Amino acid sequence: MSPAFAQAASSTPADPAAVDALAAAAPQTVDQAVRVDPAFILAKVETWVVGFQRLLPNIVVALVLFAVVFAIGWGVERSFRAWSDRHDRSNLGAVLGSFVKWLILLVGGLLALTIVIPSLNPGDLIAGLGIGSVAIGFAFKDILQNWLAGMLILIQRPFAVGDQIVVNGYEGTVEWIETRATIIAMYDGRRAIIPNANVYSNAVTVNTARPTRRSQYDVGIGYGDDIEGARQAIVAAVATVSGIEADPKPEVLVWELAGSSVNLRVRWWTQSKRTDVVHVQAAVLEAIKGALDGLGIDMPYPTQVVLFHDQTEETDGIRGAQREGWPTKPGRKLPRPARDLPRAGNGRDGVRGKA
Repeated sequence: MSPAFAQAASSTPADPAAVDALAAAAPQTVDQAVRVDPAFILAKVETWVVGFQRLLPNIVVALVLFAVVFAIGWGVERSFRAWSDRHDRSNLGAVLGSFVKWLILLVGGLLALTIVIPSLNPGDLIAGLGIGSVAIGFAFKDILQNWLAGMLILIQRPFAVGDQIVVNGYEGTVEWIETRATIIAMYDGRRAIIPNANVYSNAVTVNTARPTRRSQYDVGIGYGDDIEGARQAIVAAVATVSGIEADPKPEVLVWELAGSSVNLRVRWWTQSKRTDVVHVQAAVLEAIKGALDGLGIDMPYPTQVVLFHDQTEETDGIRGAQREGWPTKPGRKLPRPARDLPRAGNGRDGVRGKA
């Protein structure tokens, strides 16, 4: 007992109410603070049971309401999926249906809480969520941005599942479009998961946007070869390749007069799938090579001429007289080596000046 409490007790009449007040104001020990009285515990449990019994009708009504809301959400999701399947947009139906279902469940959960807890005000809860949504928006900015971009992609539909696209250096077939990312199966067996925000904000090449696709390849022939003969041979060879579209027809254009060859651009159309483009191109190049070889048409290698400048001749540095690496013209003498020039005067420069 503290000295202050003892002094107050000694100076106070023996009043029970005063003694209880002083005892309540006095510091408590651990044993006094933690009540382990069985009667106290039973009273608390009884209070909880009575409260639960009072709330039991509300809980049953809330559960029934939530079950009805869940059934409504499930039905709405199924309706979206059925609508999307009829319009060949199953990806959009799955994402949009799931979003609407969870939105309905959220509203149903709030209504169920107001039934169980009558003092709960949905307006205050929504206001609190509105204030907290600012912090949530900053914390989940990337997730929300990707989700919104995914919804816009699914609604605008610049490409669909099964299309072959090129985006940010990744090329492959679109497997699925989720709320967060677009999944692409690349041609080498790998899988690329690209955030929807990057897909939506960057240029996308859809290789299968049309049923057919044009390919091209440049073939060089010699300057002495017959261009028209080479063109006819190439067109005939390309026409025999399986997989080439008859309309538009293959064509050969004179495209460039290069340094060592006349370049002909061969263009043809195939189905837009990657496997058709690659295999048909391989067959086309093989057919072109065989056709040109059969006609004896040259497919020249790049030619480069290198001139070695002889800096030991007396004409070195004299413009118009220096040979620049070519042989001496007929009727002219070879320049004397610089080592045979006289050393008088100003040396080599002086002799050049006299020449």
